[in-house]
Amino acid sequence: MIRLIGYIFGIGTIFALIAAAGVAWYVHALTKELPDYQVLAEYEPPVTTRIHASDGSLMAEYAKERRLFLPIQAIPTRVKDAFLAAEDKSFYSHPGIDVFGLASAVMTNIQNLGTDRRLVGASTITQQVAKNFLLTADRTIDRKIKEAVLSLRIEQAYSKDQILELYLNEIFLGFGSYGVAAASLAYFDKSVNELSIAEAAYLAALPKAPNNYHPFNHRDRAIERRNWVIDQMAENKFITADEATEAKAQPLDIHPRPSGTYLFAGEYFTEEVRREIIDRYGVDDLYEGGLSVRTTLDPNLQVEARKALQHGLIKFDEARGYRGAYKTVEVGTDWGESFGDIKGFADVPEWRLAVVLEADHGSATIGLEPERQVSGELSDERTLGKIALSDMKWALHLNIDGNRRNVGGADDVLSPGDVVFVEKKADGDGYLLRQPPKVQGALVAMDPHTGRVMAMSGGFSFDQSEFNRATQAYRQPGSSFKPFVYATALDNGYTPASVILDAPISISDGRGGVWEPSNYGNEAPAGPSTLRFGIVHSRNLMTVRLAQAVGMDLVAQYAEKFGLYDHLKPYLPMALGAGETTVLRMVSAYSVIANGGRSIAPSLIDRIQDRYGKTIYKHDNRQCEDCNATDWENQPEPELVENREQVLDPMTAYQITSMMEDVVQRGTATVVRQLGVPVAGKTGTTNDEKDAWFVGFTPNLVTGVFIGYDQPTPMGRGATGGVLAAPVFLDFMQDAVKGEPVVDFQMPEGMTVMAVDRTTGMAASGSGSNVIMEAFKPGTGPSDTYAVIGDSPVGEGFSASVSQQTQEAISQGAGGLF
Repeated sequence: MIRLIGYIFGIGTIFALIAAAGVAWYVHALTKELPDYQVLAEYEPPVTTRIHASDGSLMAEYAKERRLFLPIQAIPTRVKDAFLAAEDKSFYSHPGIDVFGLASAVMTNIQNLGTDRRLVGASTITQQVAKNFLLTADRTIDRKIKEAVLSLRIEQAYSKDQILELYLNEIFLGFGSYGVAAASLAYFDKSVNELSIAEAAYLAALPKAPNNYHPFNHRDRAIERRNWVIDQMAENKFITADEATEAKAQPLDIHPRPSGTYLFAGEYFTEEVRREIIDRYGVDDLYEGGLSVRTTLDPNLQVEARKALQHGLIKFDEARGYRGAYKTVEVGTDWGESFGDIKGFADVPEWRLAVVLEADHGSATIGLEPERQVSGELSDERTLGKIALSDMKWALHLNIDGNRRNVGGADDVLSPGDVVFVEKKADGDGYLLRQPPKVQGALVAMDPHTGRVMAMSGGFSFDQSEFNRATQAYRQPGSSFKPFVYATALDNGYTPASVILDAPISISDGRGGVWEPSNYGNEAPAGPSTLRFGIVHSRNLMTVRLAQAVGMDLVAQYAEKFGLYDHLKPYLPMALGAGETTVLRMVSAYSVIANGGRSIAPSLIDRIQDRYGKTIYKHDNRQCEDCNATDWENQPEPELVENREQVLDPMTAYQITSMMEDVVQRGTATVVRQLGVPVAGKTGTTNDEKDAWFVGFTPNLVTGVFIGYDQPTPMGRGATGGVLAAPVFLDFMQDAVKGEPVVDFQMPEGMTVMAVDRTTGMAASGSGSNVIMEAFKPGTGPSDTYAVIGDSPVGEGFSASVSQQTQEAISQGAGGLF
């Protein structure tokens, strides 16, 4: 009997050895081509790129996987304890595999054979790191064996804290967030250091299946799972029983953080920065590189830019009449449901959507769009309001599909079922009727000394249209280009007192026709007049003669040096602003004048750092050897080495600035005088009033405004730069210069100020309304003899012959801008 038992034991031993050898061979075969676990040491996860304003305010975040990598030392103990309690209680004691947990999982899986239940994995945190970083998510025995082997190797190569750091930064937790830092922001709009026990426990409840514990779709299930984690934390002595009871009593209070842009009014600026980063580094670096971008945006100026531009567009649009409802719906028993699929403009929070419920002669009763809950669902609360006839008078002029007519009552304008925009009155008593303007525009404000763009608004609403009119719309600048023609002349021998003939001019188009530009409104020519008079009163005839005398080739060269154009064709009509450019380029070119003639590279970005904090881009590359001195020993202040190109004589820059100051004081932009500080600028209006411009500057801020329809369309007689764009400039600049010290434009040393007759440009004695003090460069001054540039032999109209290229430009309808 004993011998039989010995035989059986021997045979069993042999079979056991064979089985063990088979298992060993099987495991060896599986692990021969395991991935190299040592790559974890060099792991760089996709990290969120964050964009900040100049004051540090967060503007936007961009990520394919929303992740903010935190070193383990920065993750609070409470958060680590919650995940350990939920996922791996014995993490700090097991070798990578929880043997007892694995045995329990095997028994459970055996019991579940033949059922539809999923296999139980009993994975430790180390195993989850192995799976997430190095393997697939297949639920197979092969993958589990590979996972176990890798876990043992990882535990030998890395500390427990390193493994936990990888896990807590990599794990997907729903709401598009990866890692605890991003999830804390995504669910609660808090940093991980601010999380309560209940909030940390909810995050720890999510790794297995975030969608199963969705806070809105499966709220009861989510609370149950959260409370289970809290109980586990108490059971493992991470928290006390009293803390657990208190935490479980708290509601699941979710405050999702919005994705995309965060800074109010900064959408156009942010999108422009996003495009620039993609151009510089590519899409992957933007969405995965963890860049930290510090922009030039001044949040306060940006808010004022948005307000000024919107007010100007609304004022113009409402003066053209009411175009009808934004949408129309059937008003059922619950009118609030009508707003389900209708979206307003999130970036115009002053406006709300409303549906008209009733209308009579004197007023309209409206139902306001219900507030949206954090889940995105409409609230059950319903709010009524009224629009009085007195608060919609502008709409009594109807302009529907080009059919214009005046009406007398609210019921002639609004009908039940009309969905409209409304704005609460300042006194809180009722609502104003609003409509999204069809006309659009742009405003850009820049520091002329650095090229830093302080504010940019590219249209009425980014939600309405993402097209940025500040950078993407190429429009004719009209007379706002003239300062560059005059600057070219002043830089090449002319003075502000040089006299040019303001008289009719005819230019043959080479095909039997003629181009006969005229002054705005066919204003009568003034005869011989000074350059100052010509720019102050925006005289087209004088400008064409000056460009002819100076040479359009030279004007084009200067325009390109100013950065207005990459290549400007030297056609005479271009002197009147027929060449298309952008608002940003115009503001940059005016900045060259404002800063004394040095070239400017406009920038929306001050600095970019990589994920490790290393600066990889800096806008200001000027050198300063002594700026980093550690101690002050009475040494002089360090000086920045100016290495920018001087593209315009500083004396010329002062002369053209002085002439543009006169545009504000007595020319086409007198509305800007109200600013009350030294300011220079120039209006611009194109043919048929399709484009209205004003670009102006103080010594420390340049601002450009453009207004026009996206598809160039006449805006109506009188819709000039001085009437439309200049008031927007004034509205913005009044807030921009508030509290700032008043600074005068500084005349360069060496210039001489002389009395000049305003009409003849000759030296004058004494004083009077016709005498002006004019600044001259060394060696120049008022003419001793009366000479007129562009005068014809017979003293009448001037006929010019031009090149074939100019003839072609004229035949295409260019020129004639004001």
